Amino acid sequence: MAARDNFHSRLVAFMKIALPLTALGMLSTLFLLSERFDPEENLPLTSIDLQQRAEDQGATNATFAGVTRTGDEVMVLTKHAKPSLEDPRVFLADAVMAEYRLPSGAEIDITSNHAKMSQKQNTAALSGDVLMTTSLGYTITTDLINTRFDDLYAESPGPVEGTAPAGELSAGRMILKHNNETGTSQILFTGGVKLLYEPELHED
Repeated sequence: MAARDNFHSRLVAFMKIALPLTALGMLSTLFLLSERFDPEENLPLTSIDLQQRAEDQGATNATFAGVTRTGDEVMVLTKHAKPSLEDPRVFLADAVMAEYRLPSGAEIDITSNHAKMSQKQNTAALSGDVLMTTSLGYTITTDLINTRFDDLYAESPGPVEGTAPAGELSAGRMILKHNNETGTSQILFTGGVKLLYEPELHED
């Protein structure tokens, strides 16, 4: 029994010496097999398209806000906006909503797929499935609406369709602006205006 214990003790003592030496030898072999490194050699660089990086810069969920000369609050919300490569003062935006809050309490919202906003000229061109709704009961659809940030102004140079409080309408052009005489906003339709009057039905 004592001999067996002595053998076990000698085996444990031997393993305490042999195992660290074996590990050290394996580690040295790894270093010897590793590839030689030249500290003066340039590291490989990943090819980067700088123009693409410039085009991709921008901000998500960007918001532009201001107040017109007549006290109308204007806020433009975008899903993504980035400066134009031709002019950094021009911003290109996607998924746009322009909100106008008038002192009278009236509200005007314009949504579009895209927008081109000029910081210098205080203008914005909203294009692509443009929809304008007002708290006065107007719903207008068109391809393009030009707006301003310093004045209450929105113009559709092309045809518009939609509904008014009196019924369905279509026109060749629409202008929303501030009436200096009355101090209120007004919507003007020109160019072959058609209105399909829909009388209100009253229950007996």
